[in-house]
Amino acid sequence: MNPASRFRSLFAVLALLVALAVALPAAASATPPGIPSEATARTELAALTVRADGSSSGYSRDLFPHWNTVSGACNTRETVLKRDGTGVVTDSSCAATSGSWYSPYDGATWTAASDVDIDHVVPLANAWRTGASGWTTARRTQFANDVTNPQLIAVTDNVNQSKGDQSPATWKPSQTAYWCTYAKMWLHVKYRYALTVNSTEKSALTTMLGYC
Repeated sequence: MNPASRFRSLFAVLALLVALAVALPAAASATPPGIPSEATARTELAALTVRADGSSSGYSRDLFPHWNTVSGACNTRETVLKRDGTGVVTDSSCAATSGSWYSPYDGATWTAASDVDIDHVVPLANAWRTGASGWTTARRTQFANDVTNPQLIAVTDNVNQSKGDQSPATWKPSQTAYWCTYAKMWLHVKYRYALTVNSTEKSALTTMLGYC
């Protein structure tokens, strides 16, 4: 093969590789709506009331009705799975039968919806201790099913379970590259719902914003 033919063959292979890269869908990272800019997040942090957390007395997840119907047969969980996944296929009842989900908390990708939880960024129990204990049921329902603000995100199930009801003072995503985004989401939700933060939580959030 002469040099010109070799060059044309190499160019054809490279063109094919580029075409394949373009054609293959990239794994989508879960991206809830309403994530503020760093500057807005810092303004919101400064506006939050700093107060020791209240009691967990009387708390129950049942006081925050969730996974309500959003549209048609789709409830909140199914809506977020479709939003945060790639190539999600659902059946007639809106349950995800296939797709791919990238969890930005730990960098894992899953192809079974059963491996994915929908995390309440600000946990329900944390909200209860920081202001939600005085809300109406309607307000708590809105909070637990909020797909307008960055309160719900599809992540690895056992990572969500390890987080539990902890604030950034004691739990952060293992992916430090996501700390900025996580802090901005947490802050915006607390600000929008007029929830309080404690002093160690505020300090942790300030540190996380330093990763922006």
